[in-house]
Amino acid sequence: MSNDEIFAAAYREHYWAVSRYVARRLDGRAGDVEEVVAEVFTVAWRRRADLPAAALPWLYGVARNCLANAVRGHGRRRRLVDRLGNDETAHGRHIAAGPEADTPGGWVHEALARLSAADQEVLRLTAWEQLGIDEVAVALGCGSRAASMRLHRARRRLRAEIDRMRPEPPTAGHSCMTAPKEHGHG
Repeated sequence: MSNDEIFAAAYREHYWAVSRYVARRLDGRAGDVEEVVAEVFTVAWRRRADLPAAALPWLYGVARNCLANAVRGHGRRRRLVDRLGNDETAHGRHIAAGPEADTPGGWVHEALARLSAADQEVLRLTAWEQLGIDEVAVALGCGSRAASMRLHRARRRLRAEIDRMRPEPPTAGHSCMTAPKEHGHG
């Protein structure tokens, strides 16, 4: 099979997986998703001779880099708009989410958001993209042992964040229903 045919097969087989990968990381900014996915496959086309037999983890690695570039570009544009004074806060508009805006499992996303970008990525690759540790290593550009250690540490940090977010259960001696003790005078 030629490099062109290998690329075409990888594109057909993995386009939607790469699109979902990008969309989950861009929180539904549709125009940005299409742009980043196009960039991923442009890079894959240019490097089609380098496409491995198991192309998806490699494509996720390319997507990570393209996402990083897109996020940096978005940040630069946002800072420029802020300097120009055209953002919503400069015009006194603020949108507050109502209580119905809470999504099921939102606390998991909140705990995940408190982690470093590297921890978030290794957890997402295993949970969302359902990659095995060897595939995670390819996507992250590291060895399998390093990927395994990163995953272990990220899971431990996520557990710690979840524990921090969970309200403290009442202890046996301090029930909410207990009346306060009165101090005697005299």
